[in-house]
Amino acid sequence: MTVLLFGGSSQIGHYLLPLLAARDEPVVALSREARASVPGVTWLNGHLPDGVPAIEDVSAIFSMGPLQRFVSWLNQAALLHAPRVIAFSSMSAESKRASEVPAERDLSQLLRDSEAALAEACARHGSAWTVLRPTLVYGAGLDKSLTPIAHRAMRLRVFPLPAGQGMRQPVHAQDLARAALAALDNPVAAGRILAIGGGERLTAGEMFARVRASLPVDTLPLPLPAWLLRMARRGVGKLRGPLSRLEADLIADNTEMTRLLGIQPRPFRPDAECWGRRLG
Repeated sequence: MTVLLFGGSSQIGHYLLPLLAARDEPVVALSREARASVPGVTWLNGHLPDGVPAIEDVSAIFSMGPLQRFVSWLNQAALLHAPRVIAFSSMSAESKRASEVPAERDLSQLLRDSEAALAEACARHGSAWTVLRPTLVYGAGLDKSLTPIAHRAMRLRVFPLPAGQGMRQPVHAQDLARAALAALDNPVAAGRILAIGGGERLTAGEMFARVRASLPVDTLPLPLPAWLLRMARRGVGKLRGPLSRLEADLIADNTEMTRLLGIQPRPFRPDAECWGRRLG
């Protein structure tokens, strides 16, 4: 039997692939780019939703990419053995539900609709499923939130520090990989949508300060006071959503996830390796 992976080159996949390769079942990972296979992992070229090669005897499927595309493939796939399905969504499904930015409300609705569609598709296949909703993800230098900020600060030697008081709960990608594997091994997680955040809650301002402290180069701190952020929020349309969220709590309740999976995510203590590469 085979474990099929979508998003193996993602930040969560970076940590999940070695964990899966160490198990007994062969692993097949899909990528748009040619990648060399390694012991325990076979890479195939393909893409979601309509460019996936036929793979027989699949026992489990992990999805760490766009949920809507995965569900589109799942609806049309021929799966003979009712494989276990573990898919990642996002806490944006809840945190952006009441956003003042229409595009963010649309994203929230799309995520929730995709989660419901995944449950329906799995029911047709007879497959048990689990959806994980992470908060802000970091750890492999592949995220599109904190890593670009870190790289820009290293390049410019200046680190903006907005005065946000909204609570944050960054979660390390390795902890998410461990949670995905635990969901595979724990039948009690079937049919659940589980929120998962890091092991520590801190203000947005403190989160940015810790990112700055983790950098391998010195940067000049550039405090951005609340009054300036309010002006930018009113005057620059594309900043309206990100700046409004600085005062909003973007957190997760880990209680149910920890009870079912036994995972205790780490606190937010980033180091230079979390940002993937060093800029001189």
